Amino acid sequence: MQINHTLFNDPIYGFIAIESDLILELINHPYFQRLRHISQMGLSSLVYPGAHHTRFEHAIGAMHVMQKAINVLLKKGIIISEEEQEAMQIAILLHDIGHGPFSHATETTLLSGVNHEELSIRIIKLLNEEFKGALSLASKIFTNNYTRGFMHQLVSGQVDVDRLDYLKRDSFYTGVTEGNINTDRILSVMNVENEQLVFESKGVHSLEKFLLARRLMYWQVYLHKTSLVAELVLVKVLTRFKTMIESGNHTIEPSHILFPFFNTSKSKKIKNNILNHYLKLDNTDILFLLKSWMTHEDIVLKKLSTQLIQRQLPKIEIKENPFDLSEIKKLNKKLSSLTSSDDLNYFVFTGDISNQMYISDHTKILLKEKSGKIFPLESLINYLDFKQFSTPFHKYYLCYPKSISSL
Repeated sequence: MQINHTLFNDPIYGFIAIESDLILELINHPYFQRLRHISQMGLSSLVYPGAHHTRFEHAIGAMHVMQKAINVLLKKGIIISEEEQEAMQIAILLHDIGHGPFSHATETTLLSGVNHEELSIRIIKLLNEEFKGALSLASKIFTNNYTRGFMHQLVSGQVDVDRLDYLKRDSFYTGVTEGNINTDRILSVMNVENEQLVFESKGVHSLEKFLLARRLMYWQVYLHKTSLVAELVLVKVLTRFKTMIESGNHTIEPSHILFPFFNTSKSKKIKNNILNHYLKLDNTDILFLLKSWMTHEDIVLKKLSTQLIQRQLPKIEIKENPFDLSEIKKLNKKLSSLTSSDDLNYFVFTGDISNQMYISDHTKILLKEKSGKIFPLESLINYLDFKQFSTPFHKYYLCYPKSISSL
């Protein structure tokens, strides 16, 4: 692994060193540079004005946390070759490379049935071909196909460096202090046993804080009702445009940047190039479209785009039980005098959200005592309800225009 003296100055960690020429080449690659224009927290800046940070800085930060984790394990006698160290850093550096504009908000609409993790794998394969197999080990670690399981756990696990960075980073940029975890303390108690990640039992309270921070950040920040409704409206906008393309609207040229994603008569050539189209998209493209659609002749596209750009968002109600169908019908009846009945579902809609903080299976957080005994975290913290933590918690939302709430 070549010595590289490039430094990034990060507001969370200070100076971050790039430890190899290959990693610097990947950072400078157009696929990775695109992450500078992909927001880390979707549309959360509509709630938290400081939350304008990007996937780019998160990926660099997560790579730095991986460097620190590697150094901790090396000092504890865990043998990690230079090739493995570089591959671990590359795996985490590229873990979010498949995210689309505004992160989760557009991915399911643009490429239905394909999540960003699958896209990241495909993009890593493309890069591996371009770099003549130099990313092969990183790809194995990323997909959990390498014999040393702890390396994948550090990329994607219960307590991985991805979460260790984004909780601290998102807390910093939103100002929500509940997410500010003690990353260094958690890293300091990391160890490896039988190629699996374990934590020294003395770090139990830092791990407890980590779990609570995730729970609080999800309900207070990531699933905040205003940012939630904004993302739902963005999905509705793209769905409307998709419907217009699928219905054969002749005003939409095949050269339109979104045409390849929504054209149902995709040629084989477009199918093969769909990932290339995706890798050209970022937040700026979607913002440009939204602003242009504010004067569109289609009234639904016009209204929804205006809602987002001018932050005139619908009202959203959230509760623990599904909304009664009669409530939705009542709202639709109020709205029917203002818009076509075919368009009602763009303005009155319902659905559910869920949150799961801890997956109580073979990937559970393991603690190790000085005696060498290993046991799951939940067996030590008897004052926390891990059944509640590990059970997906569902809530239901109902969105409708504020203008009809008083009708």
